Amino acid sequence: MIGFIGGSGIYEALPLENTREEDVTTPYGDPSAPVTVGEFAGEEIAFVPRHGRDHQYSPTEVPYRANIYALKKLGVERVIASNAVGSLQEEYPPQTLVIPDQFFDRTRHRPFTFFSDGVVVHQEIAEPYCPHVNEHLADAAEAATDADCHLGGTYVCIEGPQYSTKAESEWFREQGWDVIGMTTVPEAKLAREAEMCYSTITGVTDWGVWKGAEDDRLGEVLKNAAANEEAIKGLVEHAIRTMPDERDCDCATALEGTVNTPADAIPEETRERVDLLVGEYIDD
Repeated sequence: MIGFIGGSGIYEALPLENTREEDVTTPYGDPSAPVTVGEFAGEEIAFVPRHGRDHQYSPTEVPYRANIYALKKLGVERVIASNAVGSLQEEYPPQTLVIPDQFFDRTRHRPFTFFSDGVVVHQEIAEPYCPHVNEHLADAAEAATDADCHLGGTYVCIEGPQYSTKAESEWFREQGWDVIGMTTVPEAKLAREAEMCYSTITGVTDWGVWKGAEDDRLGEVLKNAAANEEAIKGLVEHAIRTMPDERDCDCATALEGTVNTPADAIPEETRERVDLLVGEYIDD
């Protein structure tokens, strides 16, 4: 099964058939909304609207752990996400797509791991997005859309919901970072902890404040987001149709050798909570 996390506009644009809603309970609360599962091109697709059906969750308030856990529980192995971002570089104007291969975490108030309360897991995250899915998405973009799409780049993730100050934006540019948004962290970290492939397609909606704020910034963002959604729809449709059956990456075994706590020292309640994620590695 392939999971998709993004805005409702993408889901509504995909021609899913035989849809159903799954009310998935998780130890980390409820997902942003019931998970919609449907069929497309012979594949089962599970969709979660990141901010809720009515965009009621701010970037800080999104139940990231519940969303990822719910997809894992349903059997999802690969997650494709979409994010609206601002551009930090001249070569990425609005309505450009960027498939990042790195992020820089500037968030402060979000639970960012499944593992706590008596179990310590040191997860490798040097390459936070699945390189194989990234390449597949880039190939799909070239085949299925006229949008300008770039593979690689750094997504700096800020807490939000406010945009950056001009000083912050200029500093991010000086670091050589490419796009700025509010939602790839901790989503990418949690997907790796759940041993799922995870990649995101970011759609540039506006220039950062470094280039001068728009008089109607939200209006500009929404206009460009709508154009990006159409391009992302074509990309995702082609990517799903041509997705290889087997995963040719290390994401499926990402937790191997990462549990630092002896099995007999992990509280029973904690073991029950994380069993779906790491049970095979902490069996007595």
